[in-house]
Amino acid sequence: MVELNVDCLILIFNELQTDKESLYACLLVNREWCHLVVPILWKKYSWYYDYEESEKKLFNIILSSLSSSSKQLLSDNDIKLPSTIFLKPLLFNYISYCKFLEVEIIDKIINMVFEEEIITENIYDKKNLLEQEIYKLFIVQCKNIKELSWQTLQPLSLFPGASICFSQLYSLSIDIDFVNSDALYEMTKICKDLNELTVYDCSQDHPGLISLIDVQRNLKRVSLYSYSKKGICKELSKALTRKGNTISDLGLYPVSIIQPSFLTSLINLRNMSIYNYHNDNIEKEILEFQKYLAISEFPKLQSLNVYGLSSFRELAILIEKTKGNILEIYIYIYNKAAENTEMLIKAIANNCSKIERLSTHLEPKDFIHVKSLLLNCKNLIHLEFNSLSFLLSENDNTGDELLDNLTEFAPKSLAEIIISGDWKYSIDALERFFESCRERNLNRFDITHYGRYYITDDHKVTIRKYINEGVIIESNCA
Repeated sequence: MVELNVDCLILIFNELQTDKESLYACLLVNREWCHLVVPILWKKYSWYYDYEESEKKLFNIILSSLSSSSKQLLSDNDIKLPSTIFLKPLLFNYISYCKFLEVEIIDKIINMVFEEEIITENIYDKKNLLEQEIYKLFIVQCKNIKELSWQTLQPLSLFPGASICFSQLYSLSIDIDFVNSDALYEMTKICKDLNELTVYDCSQDHPGLISLIDVQRNLKRVSLYSYSKKGICKELSKALTRKGNTISDLGLYPVSIIQPSFLTSLINLRNMSIYNYHNDNIEKEILEFQKYLAISEFPKLQSLNVYGLSSFRELAILIEKTKGNILEIYIYIYNKAAENTEMLIKAIANNCSKIERLSTHLEPKDFIHVKSLLLNCKNLIHLEFNSLSFLLSENDNTGDELLDNLTEFAPKSLAEIIISGDWKYSIDALERFFESCRERNLNRFDITHYGRYYITDDHKVTIRKYINEGVIIESNCA
């Protein structure tokens, strides 16, 4: 039998990362295979969290890896580790292979250790001490953590080994409510090559965060979340403006977190998600954001996601200034008060020939423009139309015009269709549409709000018929 060299084996084992059973079987072949497979298994936490017993074994190995001084410190503070941990030295330095440092894992370990502990006054001090020692273990042993979710008061960047552990950090998410200010400043000395930054509870300027952003050399993805309305983060806006030429992905949750003038600096933006979900937003702030949305230019834009912002005119103007590379647009609003839907659908039809996924709102008067959209956008895979107005007369089959356009002009690539149940469709128009789908695969046909208005049992029977005949794969009306 020809023996494969180590490099070939590593390539094969890496290809098996999605096949747990096969990779586990490789552990048992011989010592060499075991030494090659163990580091691969320990790269990701996902290998263990599917099963409670596997997870407990993982946690016991992590606790067994604590240094003697850490175990003694815990013992001195009356913290009893599980009797199932290994007393003898482990065969591998498992922690050194980890590429993860997740608060979820450490929280679960702490809960496991204290699950039978009676709640006392010092229980929280004990939990804090155990948390500290576990984080120290990871930071000392792990040489190149790529992703970090920093949601703890522990000063991670101040622990021994932090300068090596976090020097190659690629993705960082921070909850500002938890992060120690001095530790965040220390992180600016260690971590300068972040690609992704996510900030939670970003409701006011934080000097340490500003400094961290300023030292980054190639910051591409930024997501900002705020759960309380305290005001616009002006200094944060300025810091992001200084990185405007590198940022390619932006998420604002909500849009009023930062000064909207920042948008004009994003000359290389490819993906944008913007949310407006604060009920107490001052209308002036939203109008200001819409103004900058209209005057900004994102020629490289590929993905646009808008939630709760009725800015159809501004979005149309924005789309008209792109270079035809948009692949997906998702627009959802919560209220029915909106204008310029016609302007938006025309802008998409004329400027988004490569688009594959589209979800937006329409009024019946816009159905006439669906034809040009379908003719010009030949790569559509997913199409969703939601209504803005639905007060129709009982005899008004307004939705038939939409169905007839889909029947005659839908591209063969279109496999998922979602239309509103707020419009009225005749059975004849529905059947004509499904008959036209026999020549292509319609994986999904859904009607939103179908139980509220005009979708009857006859509509459901018709849809079930075409599912049974294999024309439709699935539908929420069946």
